[in-house]
Amino acid sequence: MKFDINEANKIAFERIQKANNFLVDVKYAHEVIEGMDKYTIGHAGPPIKWEDMCGPMKGAIVGAIIYEGLTDSYEEAEEMAATGKVKFVSNHSMGCVGPMSGMVTYSMPLVVVKNETFGNYAYSTFNEGLGKVMRFGANDESVIKRLKWLEQVFAPVLKKALALSGPINVQVLIAKALAMGDELHQRNVAASSVFARTILPYLVRVMDDKKTIEEVTDFVTGNEQFFLNIAMANSKATMDPVKNIEGSTIVTAMSRNGTNFGIKVSGLGEQWFEAPVNMPQGLYFPGYSEKDANPDMGDSAIVECIGLGGFAMGAAPAVVQFVGAASVQAAIQYTMDMEEITEGTNSTYQMPNMNFQGVPTGIDIRKVVETGILPVINTGMAHKEPGVGQIGAGIVTAPLDCFVKAVMAFSELIEE
Repeated sequence: MKFDINEANKIAFERIQKANNFLVDVKYAHEVIEGMDKYTIGHAGPPIKWEDMCGPMKGAIVGAIIYEGLTDSYEEAEEMAATGKVKFVSNHSMGCVGPMSGMVTYSMPLVVVKNETFGNYAYSTFNEGLGKVMRFGANDESVIKRLKWLEQVFAPVLKKALALSGPINVQVLIAKALAMGDELHQRNVAASSVFARTILPYLVRVMDDKKTIEEVTDFVTGNEQFFLNIAMANSKATMDPVKNIEGSTIVTAMSRNGTNFGIKVSGLGEQWFEAPVNMPQGLYFPGYSEKDANPDMGDSAIVECIGLGGFAMGAAPAVVQFVGAASVQAAIQYTMDMEEITEGTNSTYQMPNMNFQGVPTGIDIRKVVETGILPVINTGMAHKEPGVGQIGAGIVTAPLDCFVKAVMAFSELIEE
């Protein structure tokens, strides 16, 4: 086959820039995912079997089974997972994304982001907050209780608020947050605050009792990572229309399941190209160290695919110490390095402290292999044992082998 790769990548990049994304609704997973039942569990990363899962992924699976009421026994939940009584599905195949373990189950509420330009939708779970949460593999009674509150109290309220407010332009909020020092992966302080300022006037109008008002406002204003999941749905809504462009070498998804790192490439369709996942380097919470940490995990690297997260680290000086970067100049250098492996800069997301340059966008597998420069990702770190939760935050790179495998598959396609 003969391809004009440069022209194909130009089309891919234009589709990224033409994205026009709005937060439009809250839906439950079973309402929008075909074939979803209580015995189906969506997870982050490429497809994986129970026996190959890492500790925090297994911990989250057990918690998800209990959350859905299939059993109240941790031992029985493990047996159900190990014997095939529950079905594991990669979130990306369902139009969803979720951070870290990425659990998506029948009863979970999802934010709905619509790309108005292309008419496609993307979904993400709600962000639970930091620390002992299911996405980091925790699964005790407090974790389940919080998830049930999100399902039964918060989701209906947010749905009513969005019906009152109308669609909220997610890209405008992200642009504001970049100007305020976020990179939209590990630092979402500004984005979460801007979102709270946008939605709270409508939230308070749809709540009647004082207890609910207090709980909801405390959660929205107290969760600095609340916006992360919306940013992830925004990123997936942006990248899905970039799929299946004949001849394009642009990466449409990057994701990790705690065991393997996988990428998808526009011209190569839905195939995952995988390699063992890397270990993040960063800062640990008191009492923890590298020996406690699990390798990298989560669908959240979808934000790097559109130029946020590690690619926009130069716009977020305040994130430097939290993720263990050497200096502000090092963070700026990360962003400059990412320009070497991307198709262009996206003017939708500008970095004021870098002369309003757009973020480097559209990872090209050829450039990664040619230069040896690996996509840099800002990430949280989970304890390697199930049930513990988050123990730190840091920086990780995608493994080169994913890109080598994709380039080789592309070469074989050209030779056909």
